[in-house]
Amino acid sequence: MLQINLIHMISNACLMVQFVMALLLIFSIISWTIMLIKYLYIRKAYKESAYFTDFFWKSKDLSEAFAKAKQLHGSPIARVFRIACLELKQLSESGISIKSTKSPETASHPSIGARFTGMDNIKRALRRSTNTEIARMTQLVPFLATTGNTAPFIGLFGTVWGIMNSFHSIGSSGSASLAVVAPGISEALVATAAGLAVAIPAVIAFNYFMQKIKILETELQSFSADFLNIIERDILT
Repeated sequence: MLQINLIHMISNACLMVQFVMALLLIFSIISWTIMLIKYLYIRKAYKESAYFTDFFWKSKDLSEAFAKAKQLHGSPIARVFRIACLELKQLSESGISIKSTKSPETASHPSIGARFTGMDNIKRALRRSTNTEIARMTQLVPFLATTGNTAPFIGLFGTVWGIMNSFHSIGSSGSASLAVVAPGISEALVATAAGLAVAIPAVIAFNYFMQKIKILETELQSFSADFLNIIERDILT
């Protein structure tokens, strides 16, 4: 019965209120689509990153971990690791090799200047790839914040417009009875309720995703620091 009444009120509302409701519906569809996409993406990123991190510390050399990282397309940590390994390969090809039980190749120690140049290159590659992964994880999420901030005001605009029509109806009919005022006000209040119904899930989802992304960002930075420590130790020994 409530659903039928809502449909009836919306269908009998003025064009502006109907436009507001349609706009809120579009916001809602986009928001829920983003929620589904990001939930699946972040869940996969968590699962594969945890698996790769555990595999990395158990692996005996970088080539074995690199082969596994190529299989984990949903892990931001694995992607960062692959980029760092490619940078190591370029350094090796340019004459800067790293001696280590975790390195796929061994060679003579480079000069001190080449060592620090190599470390700077690896640090830049890790920092750049980490920033890229963070940007990828946060992509589309700000729209949820935009929806949470604007949807209540869009609904409020529909409410104000509906109340204006109610007062106009009062002036036209010359009567302030409940039968004249109630339909317009009820249509207006539906717009406010719709705005809140769109905004509340968006705000909850935004806070949830940002918390999860912050955890992944911390794990990315921790892995990068640990990986740099391994490389730096291997270069300077």
